[in-house]
Amino acid sequence: MSFNVLASPLGTMAPAEEVSHFPPTPEIFWQPMFSLGPVTVTRAMIVAAISVVGIAWWLIATTQRAAVVPSKGQFLTEGIYGFVRNGIAKDMIGSKDFLRFVPLLFALFIFILVNNLFGITPFIQMPTMSRIGFPIALVLIVYVVYHAIGIQKRGLVGYFKFLVPGGLPGWIAPFIFVLEFITFFITRPLTLALRLFGNMFAGHMLLVVFIVGGWELFLADSFFLKLAALPSWVLAFAFTLFEGLVQFLQAYVFTLLAASYIGGALADEH
Repeated sequence: MSFNVLASPLGTMAPAEEVSHFPPTPEIFWQPMFSLGPVTVTRAMIVAAISVVGIAWWLIATTQRAAVVPSKGQFLTEGIYGFVRNGIAKDMIGSKDFLRFVPLLFALFIFILVNNLFGITPFIQMPTMSRIGFPIALVLIVYVVYHAIGIQKRGLVGYFKFLVPGGLPGWIAPFIFVLEFITFFITRPLTLALRLFGNMFAGHMLLVVFIVGGWELFLADSFFLKLAALPSWVLAFAFTLFEGLVQFLQAYVFTLLAASYIGGALADEH
């Protein structure tokens, strides 16, 4: 939700018969742009599509003429790729099996990062991951991958046996199996999606509070309330800078955990 969307109709000082958009209601979070038959296209969907086109253009533009002495664009792309390849995939999965998962992890990292940064990009101001459907879709990809490779390596029965560490007393093994089953099949995907969604949604709401709150203070009749709008906007600016760091960390943590789950599925022992 951007300041442009919220600020224009706001006004707590409006007469009673006028419709006020402050405080926000749940309806204001639903922003359909247009419909194509039964499909409703939202702003978040358009932003995600823009990110895909932009990322594809950037990767092609910076790699199709790769040189030994890289350009600034090639240097940035190679730096991000090397960070994901060596700092995430290789460290979490291991040097033996990591290479085949680098494209997936790189795609996850760069897609999440760009969509997160859209939350502080002027005229867009929409972190796509603040809409729960997008984190769920990404988690489903990771979920299918790490279970599929675990079953491929051990077989279906062997994969379920893998959930219980060896050497446990027989009486406690069923309880451990239930706990590990919940962890592998429910807790992991749930927390992975909610962590990304929650941080992006909360950070975006804080920015909206500071910006819209400052706007409401500025529209007030009191001179002193108008002055109070300035600190609110200063805090919004400071938090925007901090939010950029948080958005990078969220992309990193999501990709890191995805790599750790894949590495765990490939491990010889649980």
